[in-house]
Amino acid sequence: MKFLKTHWFDVGAGRAVAAVLLVLLDHVGLGEYRTLLWISFASLCLHQFEEYSFPGTFPGMINTAMFASDRPDRYPLNMRSAMLINIGLGWSVYLAAALVGEKAVWLGIVSILISLGNTVAHTFLFNIKGRTWYNAGMATCWLLFVPIAFVFFHLVHRDALATSTDYWIGIPLGILLNVAVLGSIAWMKDPESPDTFPQRFLLPKARNEKSGAL
Repeated sequence: MKFLKTHWFDVGAGRAVAAVLLVLLDHVGLGEYRTLLWISFASLCLHQFEEYSFPGTFPGMINTAMFASDRPDRYPLNMRSAMLINIGLGWSVYLAAALVGEKAVWLGIVSILISLGNTVAHTFLFNIKGRTWYNAGMATCWLLFVPIAFVFFHLVHRDALATSTDYWIGIPLGILLNVAVLGSIAWMKDPESPDTFPQRFLLPKARNEKSGAL
């Protein structure tokens, strides 16, 4: 568990490679729709890698910019809550959407709306709050999430894959899960959490301040 807690995003990068290999080996059998959703899952894993590994400063940014925390290494987001949210919510939804494919298009809509919600948050919310032009996770939003979302809705419309029920379920649930991400951070907050982020996860200013305090 300790290894997963500190390296789940690296494991995710390996899963992204596996998903791409699956697509390359069996894209014909998967079909266009499921192929795209496997690529979408890979894009999520790469997005999380950008957030938590390279450059990896998302935890420090969200704790400092969004919550003005005086303990950005653990509050409100900490290593444990980050793992639970990203694996429990992120991986499960995207994987389920890829596995069931056209049998539950509403689930695909949910996953794509989570990607678009991330794009809005990283592009506007986080940059405005942090007074920056880039934050860890923003590049993969525009290089991967946005093009995949465009192709997704093009396929769904072209092949008439979605029913009105898919939209009635997928859109509200997608919006709800976007809100649930920030809600989960607040729900699992613990100012005394032992699951602290190493210095490399923090923003440079917070690292300097902590070093100065020591």
